[in-house]
Amino acid sequence: MRYIIYGAGGVGATIGARLFHGGHDTVLICRGDHLTAIQERGLQFVTHDLGTINLPIPAVGHPNELEWTEDDVVILGMKTQDTEGALLDLEASTGGIEPPIICAQNGVENERRALRRFPRVYGMVARLPGTYLEAGVIENHARPVGGLLDVGRYPEGSDELIEQVSADLRSCNFASRVETRITRWKYAKLIRNLANGLVGCVGIDVDVDDFRRALVKEALTAYDAAGLDYATPAEEAEHREVDGYVTEAIGDSPRLGNSSWQSLIRATGTIETDYLNGEIVMIGIEAGVPTPYNRVIQRASAWMARERKQPGALTLEDLERMVEEEQAAAS
Repeated sequence: MRYIIYGAGGVGATIGARLFHGGHDTVLICRGDHLTAIQERGLQFVTHDLGTINLPIPAVGHPNELEWTEDDVVILGMKTQDTEGALLDLEASTGGIEPPIICAQNGVENERRALRRFPRVYGMVARLPGTYLEAGVIENHARPVGGLLDVGRYPEGSDELIEQVSADLRSCNFASRVETRITRWKYAKLIRNLANGLVGCVGIDVDVDDFRRALVKEALTAYDAAGLDYATPAEEAEHREVDGYVTEAIGDSPRLGNSSWQSLIRATGTIETDYLNGEIVMIGIEAGVPTPYNRVIQRASAWMARERKQPGALTLEDLERMVEEEQAAAS
């Protein structure tokens, strides 16, 4: 089995680095300065358990640079807004081979998109603190394991392939279990990601607990009104307590912000909150549940990304005012 990690940011490259270090045939697909750095100097991987190591992991810029075989497995790690283009490139590059697609991204949209083009699709609930702020450098601040990566066939079920993937991940110091109802865990993970854009807007040093609770309350109300099956926050907490990890600074390098915060720091111009908070907004509209807090974070974070604003460009008071305006407009 060869692992093709398509989208080698904080999550994708952490998975790829540990698989490669563990002796598994692994290739990264990435772009820009990150690709150049990895090709020229290797991937610098900074962790608690392995220290700082330099990995000569193969990397290419496009799937058409690979010779595809029936043994290839694709793990998608790009942000959801980039998934459709990636799937189109895969479809055009694999020479009729239909590789299994494992979606390691946040949200619940990626698997649906992949299933339109590839018959074997799997979900991965990726809980790992991976940081990508510098080209060619990835930090993984988790210990004692590198992260918690549950997998399962989409929309439900299991098979020999995903059992082997889970075993390979465990062999590389990830916690991983096969979930036959992976979608309900993806919905649970979505709840945990609703504050990503919020922290991106106001920065990492602001107390956002009240606003975050409002985001979560809207989401759970919308889930219940829509009749969605999701792992409850209590189930999620129990799972993390049994199989999880702690996030700690590596020497003088602390874990800073989440993936949306990192996107704003790198000024990528896009952000994934359309598929996080925007997913809740869509569910709410369909179920007749108002979601002004999630709508505000969706819109505010998108503006931040378009304008290449740095985290902290908005205040919590700005966002609260926007919520009041949203509520007034809906009344």
